[in-house]
Amino acid sequence: MSDHYTTLGLHSDAKLADIKKAFRQKAAQHHPDRSDAADAAERFRAIQQAYEVLSDDTKRQAYDDNRRRNLLDDPLQTARDIWGSYFKTIL
Repeated sequence: MSDHYTTLGLHSDAKLADIKKAFRQKAAQHHPDRSDAADAAERFRAIQQAYEVLSDDTKRQAYDDNRRRNLLDDPLQTARDIWGSYFKTIL
């Protein structure tokens, strides 16, 4: 399961305005018509999906509940995922 917050480069307490801003920036950066990267279309779809979930209050609540449940069910894997995504963003 991909982390929608990480996909948009946000923290889990992000406001709707921050989500919209991050979506516009990432979508422009990774749009297949603007990016020459081989995985541009895949990244763009992930960005769209993240925005679709996080911009809808009901879907976001369900997503956040699922994230919390996963943290409790498998904390070691969750910690690995968090640290992995953290190091990707800073390196």
